[in-house]
Amino acid sequence: MFDLAVFALSLVLLTVTVFARVRLRDWWLRACEFPRVQIACLAGISALLSVLIDEPWRTYSLAASIGVVVIQAWWIFPYTRLARCELQQAEPGHEERCVTLLIANVLTPNRNAKGLIDQILEHRPDIVLTLESDDWWGEQLHAALAEDWPIQVSIPQDNLYGMHLFSRLDIDDLEVKRLIQDDIPSIHGWVILDSGERVRLHALHPRPPSPQESETSLWRDAELLLVGREIREQAGPALLIGDLNDVAWSRTTKLFTRVSGMLDPRRGRGMFATFHAGHRLLRWPLDHIFVTEHFTLRRMQRLKGYGSDHFPILATLCCRPSRSDENDRPEPEQGDKAAASETIRAARAAAPQAV
Repeated sequence: MFDLAVFALSLVLLTVTVFARVRLRDWWLRACEFPRVQIACLAGISALLSVLIDEPWRTYSLAASIGVVVIQAWWIFPYTRLARCELQQAEPGHEERCVTLLIANVLTPNRNAKGLIDQILEHRPDIVLTLESDDWWGEQLHAALAEDWPIQVSIPQDNLYGMHLFSRLDIDDLEVKRLIQDDIPSIHGWVILDSGERVRLHALHPRPPSPQESETSLWRDAELLLVGREIREQAGPALLIGDLNDVAWSRTTKLFTRVSGMLDPRRGRGMFATFHAGHRLLRWPLDHIFVTEHFTLRRMQRLKGYGSDHFPILATLCCRPSRSDENDRPEPEQGDKAAASETIRAARAAAPQAV
């Protein structure tokens, strides 16, 4: 019975690993991309247990377990400190060309606003973006931040897709868009750095593939790829921030980086897993900051929990176009642009109310 149990575990882990590569958008298939670290750890345990069982199960179980470890490690390795940094480290100085961002999914029912506000006041970022923030959260944030962060965008919603943005820097041409579905907002504008340079800002929180939200990842994928395509076409400095409801190593996120040309500050520095704050063994990176090759990174850190299921994330980035050639900008592979366009067309066709 023990032999069969170990073999069954290795077979399940291999099946989930294979499912993650299936090119369909069903939520349960896309969910297989999330727990790669956990699957790799379980496969390592399965490999050790396989040594204790008898043939022929030992060979099959050991082969399956080792195969899973290798495949999963290949996906997650770039997000460890053993890998090469994709975005170069900022040099001292040039403070006027830097921007500090704080992103926090607050979890709408969570009422510990003080826990988040205290961290905002401690770190004093230039821009604060909250997600899942409703009217109550908007009132708490406004009362605490309005004086020092006068530029504000308030989109309170009770459907878990409310957003609030506070900025100490000027932002031109601020727009609230509903790119694919009319109940999913996003924020767009031009941030004016203290140096006078203009940086395009996109703040997103697309709908996730999950049984409670959507049976397909189409809406999430299309919104991300639509903005990514626009970033590539504009060709200037840009930042994309938010809870993207996708992991850094997913097929969609990799396609997005190639289509947009954006870089992930996590690569070579660590995962900075922001979800789930309440489960130490079930965490993965859902809250993201992507940048164009015009930037370098001064710092990036995950902040303390405050009752939400997400940790806040903080980063300071410096606009240094003269160092662009030091960053390895992702380029589209054959078929990427067509795949992105087809995804966007399919989402718009399925959501005629979108604008």
